[in-house]
Amino acid sequence: MKREQGVALTEFALALPLLLMLMLPILEFGRAYYQYNTLAKSVRQAARYLSVRSPGIDVDKARNIVVYGNPAGTGTPLVPGLSLSNVPAPTWGTTGSYPVLNTVTVTVTGYTFVPLVKGVSWIAFDDITLGTIQATLRSPT
Repeated sequence: MKREQGVALTEFALALPLLLMLMLPILEFGRAYYQYNTLAKSVRQAARYLSVRSPGIDVDKARNIVVYGNPAGTGTPLVPGLSLSNVPAPTWGTTGSYPVLNTVTVTVTGYTFVPLVKGVSWIAFDDITLGTIQATLRSPT
């Protein structure tokens, strides 16, 4: 019985590095997914903000909503590395034929997710440039 006292600790010490190598990719994927969802939500909020305004009004405030989460543009960006340069000016257009609907589209382009850890053993985590994230809502006539 006395000989087996350190066996559990030894097994844990041998298994821990493998468990950590399996957990890091899962954690990084979760962070990337969280940041993508945060961007999608902020784009929808900005489109909703502009959907009750006339075309061309409060564009800078809508861009601040995407980046900072508020129209004033105060505080830190919602996700690390996001800036106003990632948010082009919103566009207004029409869709449909009967009735014709006026729309506003807000987008985020060129955002790059940067992982906390660049790699573990044989697993490399590269920066991921997300595709265009956009929201289109109906706007006033």
